[in-house]
Amino acid sequence: MRKDAPFAVGEMYHLYNRGAHKQSIFTTDSDYKRFLLLLHLSNSDCRVDVRETLRKYEGFDSAVIFKEEKPDKSLVDIFAYCLMPNHFHLVLREKKECGISKFTRKVFTGYSMYFNILHKHSGIIAQGAFKSRHVDDEPYFRYIFAYVHLNPLSLVFPDWEKIGITDGNTARNFLHSYRYSSFYDYISGNRPEGAVLSSDQAPDFLRTQNDLEELLKSYTGERFAKV
Repeated sequence: MRKDAPFAVGEMYHLYNRGAHKQSIFTTDSDYKRFLLLLHLSNSDCRVDVRETLRKYEGFDSAVIFKEEKPDKSLVDIFAYCLMPNHFHLVLREKKECGISKFTRKVFTGYSMYFNILHKHSGIIAQGAFKSRHVDDEPYFRYIFAYVHLNPLSLVFPDWEKIGITDGNTARNFLHSYRYSSFYDYISGNRPEGAVLSSDQAPDFLRTQNDLEELLKSYTGERFAKV
C-alpha cells in the first residue's frame, strides 16, 4: 500500500474524498443517482456530453440510461464503490495512461457543477483533491473491498468498528438494501446500475454471492486502521 502513489496502467487504486467542512455531498436520492450516472457516462476516452445525454432521456427513469448508453474506450475498470452522505469510495484499475486522472476529472467536475446549481451552493464541495492508495497485492485488495462495502454500517451502527456488530441480521439486511454501494450489484446482479462495474474482470474470490458475504464477514468487527 502506497499513499497517493503515481497511477500506472494495469494497477489498482482506492480513491476517496470527503465533503468540504464535513458537509454532505449527497443530500437527495437524485444526488446519488447523478453521481452514479457520471461514473457510468464518464468512463470513456471519447468526449461525452452528459447534459445532452440527459436531455435525450428526459422523462425517462435513469435506469434507461444505464441500459441504453454503452460508453466506448473505457478509461478504468471499476470494481467497487460506496457513496455515503459526506464521502465516497472508489476502487479502480487504470486501463489507459492518465485514465484515472481523466475519469475523475470528468466525474468530479460534472458533479460539482450539478451540485452547485441544484443546491444554490458556491465554492468547492469536497476536501481538495481526492486521496488515493495503491492496492498492490491481493490481501490488501480483499481488505479494501471489504472496507468499502462495509462502510454503510456506520449509518446504523456508528461504533461497529470498535465494538463489532451486535445485531448480525440487521447489519446484513441493511447492507443488502443500501442502494448506493456496489455491494447491491454483486449480491443481486440484476439492476441497471450494475453497468458501472467491470464485474466480469473481478478476481476469482468474488465469483459468487457467498464468496462476497464470507469475505465481509471475515472483517466484520475489525477496526480498519490501515485506511
